Amino acid sequence: METAVSAACGARRGTQAVQPGAGSVPQPVRPGAGSLPQPLRSGVGSLPGSGRRNAVVLVGFTAVTNLADGVMKMALPVLAARLTSSPSQVTAASLTLTLPWLLVALHVGVLVDRFDRRWLLWGANGMRLVAMGLLTASAVTGGISLGLLFAAGAVLGVADVLAATSASALVPAAVPAAGRERVNTWMVGAETVGQEFAGPFVGGLLLATGTALALGAAGAAYAVAALVLLLLAGRFRAEGRAAGAPGAGMLAAGAPSAVALAAGAPSASVNSRIAEGMRFLWRDRLLRTLSVVVAVLSATWGGWLAIMPLYAREAMHLGPRQYGIVLSALGVGGLAGAVAVTWVNRLLGARRAMLADLLGTTAMVALPAVTTSIWAVAAGAFLGGMGGTLWSVNARTLTQNMVPDEMLGRYGAASRLFTFGAMPLGAALVGVLAELAGMRTAFGLFALVTAATPVFFLRNVTEPDLRAGR
Repeated sequence: METAVSAACGARRGTQAVQPGAGSVPQPVRPGAGSLPQPLRSGVGSLPGSGRRNAVVLVGFTAVTNLADGVMKMALPVLAARLTSSPSQVTAASLTLTLPWLLVALHVGVLVDRFDRRWLLWGANGMRLVAMGLLTASAVTGGISLGLLFAAGAVLGVADVLAATSASALVPAAVPAAGRERVNTWMVGAETVGQEFAGPFVGGLLLATGTALALGAAGAAYAVAALVLLLLAGRFRAEGRAAGAPGAGMLAAGAPSAVALAAGAPSASVNSRIAEGMRFLWRDRLLRTLSVVVAVLSATWGGWLAIMPLYAREAMHLGPRQYGIVLSALGVGGLAGAVAVTWVNRLLGARRAMLADLLGTTAMVALPAVTTSIWAVAAGAFLGGMGGTLWSVNARTLTQNMVPDEMLGRYGAASRLFTFGAMPLGAALVGVLAELAGMRTAFGLFALVTAATPVFFLRNVTEPDLRAGR
């Protein structure tokens, strides 16, 4: 899932009221006259001393749930492979974990903007516990079937959408602005460790010991994470500004559904609220630019991850252990980015730090096009992983600070739709290109497209824009 603005941006993003009319939406919150005072964002600042505790709770929750997610990310296809030799069915087991991002993310965003976000996190973990309970019981009795794996994977996938969207939207209400960059850094680091390192590794060890033990341990982790949420202090239901509050006209005119919700009046339809979130994202130049860029980057990542196993075997002649070095470099780069992001931001500024991701991702996909050296390809993966973390931390902090509280769920869901929707498209495209022109040519064409993103980014994102959101 981050001051001044230029005159041109100020004219468009200022504090004037949005005129009523079709398609009016709230505008991003900008510091200055008429912007939302921090204490009004769901009680932040009214809870002295709670920010640090909330930060620890959020990082702990993220670490534990992503550890369990990493276990299941590895376990589901392995269990499916024990039941069938069909590649499509084994792949479908993994797909159940990610497909919900394309199918229900926008609707989940509406829920996150309507209900208490901590209760939604509990609901997500309740869904996880039900799925894990059924899987564990079936493993004990020897009754695991493909249908059950698919159903459990789908439930876990929907729960992941709900939990990720709720947790990101909850951060501004739990942590003061000054601490959000650090919290986002640790949360991204915890996601990287859990999903890419510790989770799959622990899952492999547990599955080797026993299927029921692996599934039961993942379920226990979700239960612990749910209990950790009891320690959060604050109010976590999305809130619009009351009439008469600074900037209330901006929201009242542009977002009647949000104001009605805050006042307890009937809310607009689900589809209209989804459309409101999409319009909010697309009509702001900065947010639109970030979404377009991340869609290109995600498609590149999807293509790289899809074709690299075959490229490593056929062109680089790597065995499983050597291929593991390449994948580990990706994760190590992500951890390095989490450790270095604060220092990099202070030294270079957020704009150059995010630009580093564009350059790193370009290097990640370009190097396999020109060399089969394992160390060169691993170095590119390291740069891509590090850049990805630099982007994620800065983008999350930026949007958490500038997106109104009552829009955070829908904005986050719409933004993630760009990310997770582009990955399978990139995977499909790289397969077609590789069939027609070869794998190295496919990498090269992706590199050319990715290399164009820095120009687009630099023309549409300025340092004052980013400072205004941070």
